[in-house]
Amino acid sequence: MARELQPYEQIERSLIKKYRKQLWNPFIAAVKRYELVKEGDRIAVCISGGKDSMLLAKLMQELHRHSEVPFELSFLVMDPGYAPANRQKILDNAERMHIPIHVFETDIFTVAYETDRNPCYLCARMRRGHLYKQAQALGCNKIALGHHLNDVIETAVMSMFYGAQLQTMPPKLHSRNFPGMELIRPLYCIKEADIIAWARYHGLSFLQCACRLTARSDEPGVSKRQEVKQLIAVLKKETPNIEDNIFSSLHAVCLDTMPGYRARGVDHSFLENYAERERTAEEI
Repeated sequence: MARELQPYEQIERSLIKKYRKQLWNPFIAAVKRYELVKEGDRIAVCISGGKDSMLLAKLMQELHRHSEVPFELSFLVMDPGYAPANRQKILDNAERMHIPIHVFETDIFTVAYETDRNPCYLCARMRRGHLYKQAQALGCNKIALGHHLNDVIETAVMSMFYGAQLQTMPPKLHSRNFPGMELIRPLYCIKEADIIAWARYHGLSFLQCACRLTARSDEPGVSKRQEVKQLIAVLKKETPNIEDNIFSSLHAVCLDTMPGYRARGVDHSFLENYAERERTAEEI
């Protein structure tokens, strides 16, 4: 008689079996397509306590277990000033899912709470810096974050609507302030709806937003990201593959049709090589 699987074993098996098409395959596709993991890497998987980062931790564990490419993992949990109940929820989930986390303390919520600047922007910048610093102290050369496909396409749409530019999150990038460190996003090709389905299947409950700033707000309003998320959901009713279309478009930018673009912080105009195009021009 086969032994009954422990909850963490059921979670692990579902990544390879039940949710292979939705989670494991696009995860592996991103790792390979964007060359996110290389031999000898020491990767700090950054866990916020939400569904995305907890899934990332399990996928990276499975990759480490099955990959022919040797690399090492650490699992970082930064406590920016969580309420005790929220911190305990992270600890309980990590234990249930067999994720050996390393927790370190910061005062980010306190600093962000008292600033006159944009607190969310400041919080994000400070979080990133602390994670890089802690990962580097552990001997890591990369940090892995849990941004998924919907984060990528929503950022692109937000940048057009509210930032007057076209940009998004790249699959990986080098740190400017921490030489030798790199940020990777292994969930880049995974859709949020599939992450939610996986969590519900296992009856998993994760942190949503544990920020004290959100909790203190007297104005319930909708964030710009939520506006874009709702817009895409409405458009998806008429065009079911709209998420895939937006995502694919970010990999197929046709610079020949763009009046301008920015590369390495420098603005360029189509006029720079317009005369040269005349010899090979085609009607667009």
